[in-house]
Amino acid sequence: MLAIAIPAGLLIGLSLGALGGGGSILTVPVLVYLLHQSPHAATAGSLLIVGITAAAGMIAHHRAGRVRPAPGIVFGVLGVAGAYAGSRLSSNIQPDLLLSLFAGLMLVAAAAMLRRRRTVAGQRVPAAASPPMRRGAAVPDGLGVSPAGGGAVTATLDRQVATVRTPPRSRRRSGGTAAVRQGLKIVVAATGVGLLTGFFGVGGGFVIVPALVLALGFEMPVAVGTSLLVIAINSAAALATRLGSHTHLPWPMLGVFTLAALAGALAGSRLASRVDASRLTGAFTVLLVAVAVYSLTRSLPGLV
Repeated sequence: MLAIAIPAGLLIGLSLGALGGGGSILTVPVLVYLLHQSPHAATAGSLLIVGITAAAGMIAHHRAGRVRPAPGIVFGVLGVAGAYAGSRLSSNIQPDLLLSLFAGLMLVAAAAMLRRRRTVAGQRVPAAASPPMRRGAAVPDGLGVSPAGGGAVTATLDRQVATVRTPPRSRRRSGGTAAVRQGLKIVVAATGVGLLTGFFGVGGGFVIVPALVLALGFEMPVAVGTSLLVIAINSAAALATRLGSHTHLPWPMLGVFTLAALAGALAGSRLASRVDASRLTGAFTVLLVAVAVYSLTRSLPGLV
């Protein structure tokens, strides 16, 4: 079993550390099909492995400045409540139908993230292609600066005048409105993530990262680090519930599995700091599509 637990743990930890998701979806099949655990024990063991690994990976990301603790804690707390409500809603849904719906959800998220990646890439090309302006060259009309040498001074004065003309009270109101909107986005997105996670009964990494990127505008590395905090909170809450039911767990094997996953998470965190954000987004999109296709191949025959 150790020959399977160690490489599987490394792979799951690498997925969590570099992509912020995939661990819980990969862990349960490995424990059931490769390590011959019962589904109930595999689910509880997965929560232990993924929770500890996510917490360790989150610490590494936090040291690199890629975690936003306040949104992450809000996501975690609201996600626990939403997951409970979602699980109650899905109690009468056929399992194969749930898996098929979740596969469709992953494909939609993958398409949205791919579109965002292309949009960001398209915005960078014109900026990189713009020729550098020569000193003393005339500036086109309508930009608020004068030709030749006085352009920089005029632009600076214009910015200062605009700042003075803006009343401080108006600036405070606009800042307060932006904060309220950001808070509402966090509440809505976190509750939605919890509902979807509870309804479909799967790990939240695949849903949390797209929500942080698409709904809140996080950069991919920040979304990855923050999602690990959310996963750790949700896993701890769910594991506490499972342990209360006196589930028997193979602790020595889970310990080896967790240590291997921790090593993989540390390697994944370093990979996330060295690889471009667009490449991480592309890798995450490919992983979403792969898991969606696998889920469809397993669930659709049961619906026919």
